[in-house]
Amino acid sequence: MSDPTAEVTHATAGGVAYLTLNRPEALNAITPAQRDRLITLLGEASADPSVRAVVLTGTGRGFCAGADLRGGGSSGERIAGDVARTIRQGAQRLIAAVLDCEKPVIAAVNGTAAGLGAQLALACDLVLAAESAKFIEVFVRRGLVPDGGGAYLLPRLIGPQRAKELMFFGDTVSAADAERLGLVNRVVPDEELEKTARDWAERLATGPTRALALTKQLVNASLDSDRTTAFAAEAAAQEINMTTEDAREGMASFVERRSPEYRGR
Repeated sequence: MSDPTAEVTHATAGGVAYLTLNRPEALNAITPAQRDRLITLLGEASADPSVRAVVLTGTGRGFCAGADLRGGGSSGERIAGDVARTIRQGAQRLIAAVLDCEKPVIAAVNGTAAGLGAQLALACDLVLAAESAKFIEVFVRRGLVPDGGGAYLLPRLIGPQRAKELMFFGDTVSAADAERLGLVNRVVPDEELEKTARDWAERLATGPTRALALTKQLVNASLDSDRTTAFAAEAAAQEINMTTEDAREGMASFVERRSPEYRGR
């Protein structure tokens, strides 16, 4: 049996949790055990005050080639409700763990991101892509409906017509085209991906962590909200944030004309 702790490596340095999919021989196609491990680690990052940003990446030529289907499913009779339950408890739970993580999550897409792997990258708050990275909404090639929240995420990033184009055809999207479409924040040379991701994460890790968490929550909810709801959520977030030490430090540093020193509290 595979070891999910070896197949998702975890290290913390400088306030940043680095989560790395580590099945390069399978282009990091994700197993149920890996998925559950990743969900656990994202939850721990949310709760750990010493973690103030997260970087998610892969080893080898693939970021994540999607769900690993080679483990097979049950060969027995499929009962109505089985598929929907599997999706809810599997792919959707993983994407929700990224969206709901209280720390900013950076995807450092080092290679192919296909199917669920593409959704995993696009659910992150910031997406860096190596020049060799590729994004593929591969589901249509297998006669499948997109899962992992793809039909929720993609239209919000690039609009419904572009999203349908990617999902209807399942074409490979290069890193440069992904940047042009608005799927990624920045494309960097392969050899600079790790350093750029570290630099971005360390910058976030010195920021006002609770303010970033509340900002993430507001932005993620905004496209599903009417103005009244969004404004009420903004006011509530401001109320909560003004009780934090970092908000007081930010205001004090402005008055005292010095650089703030945020502690993530």
